[in-house]
Amino acid sequence: MKAMQIRVASYNIRKCIGLDRRRDPGRVLDVINGVEADVIAVQEADKRLGARPAALPAAMIATETDFAPVEVDRRGASLGFHGNAVLVRKGMRVTGVTRIELPGTEPRGALSVEIDGALRLVALHLGLLRRDRRRQLGAIAAQLDPALPTVILGDFNEWSPRRGLEPLQTDFAVHAPGRSFHAARPVAALDRVALSTDLQLRDAGVVQDRKARIASDHLPIWADIDAA
Repeated sequence: MKAMQIRVASYNIRKCIGLDRRRDPGRVLDVINGVEADVIAVQEADKRLGARPAALPAAMIATETDFAPVEVDRRGASLGFHGNAVLVRKGMRVTGVTRIELPGTEPRGALSVEIDGALRLVALHLGLLRRDRRRQLGAIAAQLDPALPTVILGDFNEWSPRRGLEPLQTDFAVHAPGRSFHAARPVAALDRVALSTDLQLRDAGVVQDRKARIASDHLPIWADIDAA
């Protein structure tokens, strides 16, 4: 793999409903633009009921950002898969997309995206029960080709700094950039990034500006990654 430096980010946008109870996609896009990432994993990108239309409209992404959503399903109105969407900088080459169905008490899924054939990013939103989260991480790890450097990121829904992450501990280093939930008063590092052993974390953090503190109940996280 050629040398690469990339900024990835993750943001649970809560269907664009802010802490003021207003659904405001434009405000969410302002926060996303401010992260200055190359690739962003978005959770709760679609509405919950019916055909699950996008809460974050693709037309707004096209006109108000420098991102493009990774195409997941041509047939539906959804932006992502089980609410997981991936936004990439315009001009970045997506060379593969895989939808991963996850086991558990409630329907969950993950989205695996290959970028330029050199890096895999897995966007996820894990379940509310720890036993489900362990099974879900195990299912993801079992599908990954170890030859391709991999970033797994999203809302892990895990309050413990160690427990529940066991399926990743052999082949990945899991990082919590900081407390990202609840946005009004952050007390838990629910949003995390896991890097395969051929990737290095250069820097990471949590976006805590005024707009981010009201746009969703989660704050976005980011991570700068080096790959040799």
